[in-house]
Amino acid sequence: MKAIVYEGPSQLAVRDLPRPEPKEGWALVKVLCTGICGTDLHIYQGLHPRAKAPLVMGHEFSGILESDGVPGIAKGSRVTVYPLLSCGRCTPCREGNGHVCNTLGLLGIDCDGSFAEYVQAPVESIVPLADHISDELGAFVEPAAVAVHALRERGYTPGDNAVVFGCGTIGMVIALTLRVFGCQDLLMMETDPARAQMARDMGFEVQDPAKVGNMGDYCRSRTGGDGYDWVFDCAGVQPVADVLLDAVKVKGRILVVASYSKPAAMPFFYGMAKEAEILFTRVYRFKDFALAAQIVGADPNYEKVITHVLAADEAQKGFDLLTTKGTGAVKVLYRFS
Repeated sequence: MKAIVYEGPSQLAVRDLPRPEPKEGWALVKVLCTGICGTDLHIYQGLHPRAKAPLVMGHEFSGILESDGVPGIAKGSRVTVYPLLSCGRCTPCREGNGHVCNTLGLLGIDCDGSFAEYVQAPVESIVPLADHISDELGAFVEPAAVAVHALRERGYTPGDNAVVFGCGTIGMVIALTLRVFGCQDLLMMETDPARAQMARDMGFEVQDPAKVGNMGDYCRSRTGGDGYDWVFDCAGVQPVADVLLDAVKVKGRILVVASYSKPAAMPFFYGMAKEAEILFTRVYRFKDFALAAQIVGADPNYEKVITHVLAADEAQKGFDLLTTKGTGAVKVLYRFS
């Protein structure tokens, strides 16, 4: 089978590999579309501590179930896959929090993933796709699940206002899911003109944080003098960390959804003065993932976040698009079938 193989920092190759033979309790999926995630970029740059070359990356994908024996899902069905690998034995797992397992693994990091024509996955992780969900959108369920989990896990209340920093993939799915969840007063912040325009084209108001002046004054001016109920950090960079506590209201909530590649500093006194909460989420629960497989069909704009669909032979181009400024790339997929 054809596969995109990580062979070391900044080294990709398209190889012919043997088709995987599913082990007991796992099923085979023929990959249709698969997306490049921020985690894949970290692996490509040699920054992920667990990912070891040679490795088939990829954990967000759609495909066709090639195995029998998956309860409730017939062979030949289009599916996506919940890609987390939990031990089932540690304290978080036993308490129902397997998504933050002490030894949490992931397809495409701890075993070969979906950057290939075929991938194997645990039987219980197979999720069916509705007929109206395209192959491309099916590969977008995983990032959407991040947003569904963030809002459900931390108790977003419909009607609360929000500001979202970052119009990349996660920022866009947070914003779109906030809209599905009933947020009527939503502002986005983005410095990249192409990404900002994409968000505007989806009906969001977007401001450049470098051009609004004092962030605290600006956010208070937008919210009757208060600041925002919810501040979502979907950027993961120091300039955003600098202003999160300025944007939030007294007793408000800052939710860090971005993955910071470098340690960040924050002016914590401002948080103390406001008794604000700084919260974090990681990945998603299985129920969040299953809900995301339905929610992505609720708004056609989810699919518009997918800016590029490439052939597998264009493996390098996909990563170049996402690591080069000014390309306008947000979510890049490979199509295998």
